[in-house]
Amino acid sequence: MNDATVPQLARLSVSLPSELLGELDAMVSERGLPSRSQMIAELIRHALAEHNEEQDESVLAGTLTLIYRAESGRVRQALAQTQGSYVVEIISSQHVLLEDDQSLEVLLVQGPSRRLHELCDDLRKVRGVQQVKLVTTTALLPPLHSHGATEPSASPRASRSAR
Repeated sequence: MNDATVPQLARLSVSLPSELLGELDAMVSERGLPSRSQMIAELIRHALAEHNEEQDESVLAGTLTLIYRAESGRVRQALAQTQGSYVVEIISSQHVLLEDDQSLEVLLVQGPSRRLHELCDDLRKVRGVQQVKLVTTTALLPPLHSHGATEPSASPRASRSAR
């Protein structure tokens, strides 16, 4: 790792009720983390991702997990039709069969927060869908191939805003 890729660190002093600090220390210990700082940074990242989900035009990447009853092909067909309307936002999907005629599907997604939430809402409307959960991050996938592009972009970050 060179100096350009090493993140700059900043110190933060936080006052917490002792009971809350005890719970934080227990979580750090249970997860086997080397420090409170790592746990606090993870919690802040989750809170920032959640905050950015609320911003309609924030571009986010993440996973969308579905649990549904697959008693007939009708549910899968309706899901495929719905997902077809979001082909730009859905990068890939993984489907597995569960017990009791249930299915688990995980979609890798990226796009404006508003579109990702519309996708969730449209999937919830499909009869047979039992659970929909979106988990996002502000870190984005590198640009994917574009039709007609001859060379990869020089800067992955530069073309993210164009997506």
